[in-house]
Order: sequence, then C-alpha cells, then structure tokens
Amino acid sequence: MTQNIRTGISKKETHLLTTLSNKGKTTIDLKDISKTWGASYEYAKVIADRLRKKKWLIQITKGQYLIAPLSAGMKSEYTEHEFVMAANLARQNPYYIAYWTALNHYGYTEQTSFTIFVATTARIKKNKVHGVDYQFVTINKRKFFGTKNHFIGNQKIIISDKNKTIVDSLDHPEYCGGIAEVAKCLWNAKEEISFENMVDYAKKMNNSTVIKRLGFLIDMLELHVSPLLYNQMKNSIGSGRSWLDPYSIKHKKSNLKWKLFVNVPLESFSEIKSAT
Repeated sequence: MTQNIRTGISKKETHLLTTLSNKGKTTIDLKDISKTWGASYEYAKVIADRLRKKKWLIQITKGQYLIAPLSAGMKSEYTEHEFVMAANLARQNPYYIAYWTALNHYGYTEQTSFTIFVATTARIKKNKVHGVDYQFVTINKRKFFGTKNHFIGNQKIIISDKNKTIVDSLDHPEYCGGIAEVAKCLWNAKEEISFENMVDYAKKMNNSTVIKRLGFLIDMLELHVSPLLYNQMKNSIGSGRSWLDPYSIKHKKSNLKWKLFVNVPLESFSEIKSAT
C-alpha cells in the first residue's frame, strides 16, 4: 500500500511543479523540466523519475508526464480529462476527438465507451493510460475537416462538429457501436444538425456510402428533409451496393432505393422512435 502513497518533495521540486502549473501546463516533457530547473536533459530524466516515484508525476509516454494536482489526494489517484490525454498522445499530429466519444460528448448517446476514439491522419498505436484505452483511427486527409475547438481549462481540444460527428459515424459505424446505435444518435441529434451540411460533408469526403446509409435512416426514422435534398441524395449514390452495417452478420436483404445490403433487423429502427 505504501507504494501508492505520495511522498514529500523538496523546495526546488515544489518550485518546479508550481512554476509549470502556473504556466497552465497540465502535461510536461523533459525539455520543460530541463529549462525550468536549469538542468541538463539527462539530469531532467533523473528529476522526472524521482517525481514519478514520489507520485507527483504520472508518466503518459516516454519522456512525457502528467502533473498530479493536490486534488488527487495522497494516493495520487488522478487522471487528466481523457480529451487532454488524447491530445497529448497524438504528439502534435493532426487529430480530433471523434466517433463514439464525440457522440457521447454531444449527448446523442447514453452509452459510454471505455475507449476514447481519436481521428488522425497519422499512424498512432493504440495506447492505454490509467485503465483508459485510446484508439487512433487513421483517416485520409480529405476527411480531415469539420472540426471545432473545445477548451478544458486553458487546454485547447479539437473535436468534430455535430454534423461531422454524425457523418463520421455513418462512415465508420463500427467505431460507434454499430449502425443501430448511429440511428439512435441521428434521432437524438435531429433538431441540432443540418442534413444539407451532412450531405455536403459526405460529398466532400467522396463517400456515397454515407449518403446511402443516411438516406436509409431518414426513411426508417421518418425524418423530414426537403424534397430537393432527398432527390439530390438519391441521384448521387451511384449503382454499386454497400453494406448497411459493415461489421454485422452478412445476411443479405437488398434495399434497391438506397443500393444497400440491409443486414440489421428493421425492428431495431422502429424501436428508436417508439422509445421517445
């Protein structure tokens, strides 16, 4: 038990952490320690390791640490907000909080995933910090748009906007609990999103499958869109067939209007409306 208890720190160590915290830093690296302490890079490693063992620093990745605040208590049971952690794990690569995580952030799903989903144009390995999984989904650069800034304290976090969150979910329902969960989120979001903007986003992504799935869900949920937009959607899906849910059981039931293989029970969509 004593290994989990924070121990006292020297005046110089206190000055180091206080100075960095006063600059608004919640996560630091060895360069921050070296510059603030006035020590060599190699000695900064010694300082960081000492503070880690004393439970005042929590290692995120090699050379990168989270400052555990006083509010963490003597056992230093503290994890920075998962979005801040995700931003730091992205290591300055383009990223945004996406998929199931963004859906939950906007309140479109009551289901909580134990994985933080992050879209990025880089290849970043899945990571686990303090029991939380961080999954980085590599996307094409043409799909990297439709984001907004969100602040947690003074830390800027990048997250998909509401329209892009739904579009991304239609693009990859497997990162959102499946197409039935996406349908529920679409229903919950219907008053806050723009179907016109979502169709524009799908076209910008050059992804007709998103439009097919959106059109199908509009029919199933009896959502209102203008006749002009509805016809534009039908005219932009091409002739190829797509799966409604790419990771569901592959039993084929064709929907000719939207060029889809429907492999999810239709009852799951009617239940969404009846539940409200």
